[in-house]
Amino acid sequence: MTPQPSGRAWLLDVLKAVGCVLIVLHHLAFYGPMADVVMQAWPGLIDWLFDRARLAVQMFLVCGGFLTAASLSKITQLDLHTSGVLLWRRYLRLVLPLLAALSAVVVVSEIIRPQFDHPSLSALPHWTQAWAHVALLQHVLDMEALSAGVWYVAMDFQLYASALLVLALAQRLSAWWPTDSPGSWGQGIWLMLVVASLWWWSGDDRLDDYAVYFYGAYGLGWLAYQHRAVGLSRQTWRLLLLVAVVAFWLDPRWRLVTALAVAILLATAPASCLSSQDVKFPGARAIQWLSRISYSVFVIHFSVSLAVNACVTQFWPGQLWPNGWGMLAALGLSLCAGAALYKWVEQPRPSLQRWAAWVVVFMASVALAMKINGLAG
Repeated sequence: MTPQPSGRAWLLDVLKAVGCVLIVLHHLAFYGPMADVVMQAWPGLIDWLFDRARLAVQMFLVCGGFLTAASLSKITQLDLHTSGVLLWRRYLRLVLPLLAALSAVVVVSEIIRPQFDHPSLSALPHWTQAWAHVALLQHVLDMEALSAGVWYVAMDFQLYASALLVLALAQRLSAWWPTDSPGSWGQGIWLMLVVASLWWWSGDDRLDDYAVYFYGAYGLGWLAYQHRAVGLSRQTWRLLLLVAVVAFWLDPRWRLVTALAVAILLATAPASCLSSQDVKFPGARAIQWLSRISYSVFVIHFSVSLAVNACVTQFWPGQLWPNGWGMLAALGLSLCAGAALYKWVEQPRPSLQRWAAWVVVFMASVALAMKINGLAG
């Protein structure tokens, strides 16, 4: 049977698939006792997953800026109503799978808590905290996240809102000074935001709950798309490289190098890598599938890893091979859970009714978690 074209950009599929696996493995190394046991035999591997695998976040940020620029490039006039509709759609796309995943993690945490006393478990949620998660404001309100990676979902929403604001501002400036197009104004605004973020905001950890902290990577993705769409001048690229060099001199960090490398890759890769062509080689279908379900895997994997950690620790607390296989099992089960979440929650058309239903499910799960915690004493 001849494979059908996927209709997706192959390079982006590869980046999202690789990033998805790396993030799951990073959290397995960061949370839970299985990695502590495996580290005794392979310290280099666990250290790498702990310190370097999280750089996949920079890949997602750059890809997010690239894809947002591509989707918003089709909008010639952004008014208040259109902005509200786009922001609401983005919120629904992000929050429906998140609510389903949070419904699972709060219950799993309370089921395993009596036998699995570990710092990776969040405290029993309270109602204000639950509603803060629905609004994606838990970190802004200085509340503990109920699952790993929740902050990224909130950042994605903030960054998308920022992109809409920049587009609206660029169009307004173009109307006032029509000698420059909205695209030129937008390019200039994003250049300034990238510089400000790389030189100041991203170096201040007090800002890491706000979009400004991530404007550098996200803006590089946006500018990478602009280069493919209309072309950036050599002077602009020289300026970006100079900005990156100065930022690295001010605060040497691998996340800057990763973001710049991914942005350059997206900006300069052959057109065939970013077209909806059919790719035929062993593993291509698996990569496209993993890319498609990557967001669902991202939000659900923490509850899976908690359950596997608790099980392995209960029966084989200090044995190397059961803990090593347990980490691989957690990865595999996370992919399966993500595929199910994608099929039943993320893929169906989002709506207000489905959002309300999942809010009810999440609140019911919080109530059930409270009940389980009370019964456990």
